[in-house]
Amino acid sequence: MKAIVVAVSSSPVHEFSKAVRDSITLIAGRGVAGDAHRGETVKHRSRVARDPSQPNLRQVHLIHGELIDALRAGGFDVAAGQMGENVTTRGLDLLALPTGARLRLGGSAIIEVTGLRNPCRQLNDFRPGLMQAVLDRDAEGNLIRKSGIMGIVLTGGDVRPGDAIGVTLPPEPHTPLAPV
Repeated sequence: MKAIVVAVSSSPVHEFSKAVRDSITLIAGRGVAGDAHRGETVKHRSRVARDPSQPNLRQVHLIHGELIDALRAGGFDVAAGQMGENVTTRGLDLLALPTGARLRLGGSAIIEVTGLRNPCRQLNDFRPGLMQAVLDRDAEGNLIRKSGIMGIVLTGGDVRPGDAIGVTLPPEPHTPLAPV
């Protein structure tokens, strides 16, 4: 299966869920046009409170559609955009990508992967038990965060459902994703 964009979402205000759109425009160095999390410095309220001058490594949030499928199969009423992501994908193991991987979305947009989304209690406010559902443990007991990845926009462009996703890996050795 080819990796594709299945949905795109944005919100001009700081709300948990984002509205599904026909397309979004990515702006180099800033994020999603018209989205509350767009900017060169952090926009997530908890991070702004700590240090508003930090670089925004969370300009774009991506979630794999397969996670939404699994959550729905587990009884959670969730759909694209509802967990705050800007881009919902299918056919790409986002969580297995290394830090620095580049994703080409559609004709020109390029996102550099910066790390994992660290799930927060707002997931439980949206759907009780959802936070636990997006966390797991590996065989060694290490925490696995399944709620998507974050990135910065290197090259802008329009992104629409149905757009192909290309992946360029950074030189080895690869650095596994960590929360950002």
